[in-house]
Amino acid sequence: MGVVIGLTGSIATGKSTVSLMFDDYGIPVVDADKLSREVVKPGRDAYNQIVSVFGEGILREDHTLDRKALGEIVFNNDEKRKQLNEIVHPAVRSEMVRERDQYLMQGDKAVVLDIPLLFESQLTDYVDKTLVVAVDEEVQLKRLMERDGSTKEEALSRIRSQISITEKSRMADEVIDNNGSKKETYDQLDAILRKWEILP
Repeated sequence: MGVVIGLTGSIATGKSTVSLMFDDYGIPVVDADKLSREVVKPGRDAYNQIVSVFGEGILREDHTLDRKALGEIVFNNDEKRKQLNEIVHPAVRSEMVRERDQYLMQGDKAVVLDIPLLFESQLTDYVDKTLVVAVDEEVQLKRLMERDGSTKEEALSRIRSQISITEKSRMADEVIDNNGSKKETYDQLDAILRKWEILP
């Protein structure tokens, strides 16, 4: 059986960069964020449930979800956010497991589950190994402010809404230090894949 790798990081640590590197090894990546957009497309179960709970006011003219309108409803309302999560999360999980198992059945040596909130959502049971992409806090803060044009306070509050990168690194099987160059990151990934005997 192939190895299932749970890839995670924190906001602005460069997880997406590492996620793309698996392509070079021909290792498939199942992206939880992409799936969360897929499962709410018109006609899907989760979409139908969301419309029945939140009403048609959250739809655009083309009947797709208006994420901004939905976001405004759930952002300030814990109860509504919980309702939304209870619809979306199970749909994403079952899709993730379906894709994961499909790759394993095809005989892939490894498959990556790219899950931003792997530890927060307690999804480590879905994977065999956990890999965290980490940077120093100052680097994380600087990258986030540059990326989103946010103030230091806004960036800090987003960083603090997740488990700290130090804590995640402690929980992980392996950590990629993404403070350096792309090549250094790549070399670390290569070494980890060899250590896990995914690469010869």
